[in-house]
Amino acid sequence: MTAGPRQTKRPGRPPGTSDTRERILANARELFARNGIDKTSIRSIAAAAGVDSALVHHYFGTKEQLFAAAINIPIDPMAVLAPLRDTPVDELGRVLPSILLPLWDSEMGNGLIATMRSLLAGADVTLVRSFFQEVITTEVGRRVDNPPGTGRLRVQFVASQLVGVVMARYIIGLEPFASLTPGQISETIAPTLQRYLTGELPSLY
Repeated sequence: MTAGPRQTKRPGRPPGTSDTRERILANARELFARNGIDKTSIRSIAAAAGVDSALVHHYFGTKEQLFAAAINIPIDPMAVLAPLRDTPVDELGRVLPSILLPLWDSEMGNGLIATMRSLLAGADVTLVRSFFQEVITTEVGRRVDNPPGTGRLRVQFVASQLVGVVMARYIIGLEPFASLTPGQISETIAPTLQRYLTGELPSLY
């Protein structure tokens, strides 16, 4: 009896790998949108996807990198904002836009803006809110929490300014604002951002 033709394995990923990755991403998007970044753990995402936490780390690395993948941006937001950790508090308002504006104007930033445009037009506004509010809060909020309890609000004021820049410059394309250089915009809004971060806030009570 002649043996049949030998079966050879087809190259590529193991069966189910792509499905597993997409399942993790789908559950990550849902949990990030529902609970925000800070209150969503890798463990909870893994449980929702029916996989081990180590597999989530294997595919995506850190929680922040998973968030970037979940909203389809080509950057790790925490890596971009890392220079803020060594920036004196009284210079944060200047350094923050000087980091973000050149990035948004770059080729890599085009993918980020396209994703934000898509998210703002759809039902995932909560993910945009998390990106602007919670990512910056992680790096900045605790450092400007003076008086205590105001750090998060200060970051929200900053986020409102940055969202306005994104909308006017990249989404709507208001001229001549859209044609200004990143440096011109950064220097102009820096004092306002710094006032939000360390200046007096209106009484809210």
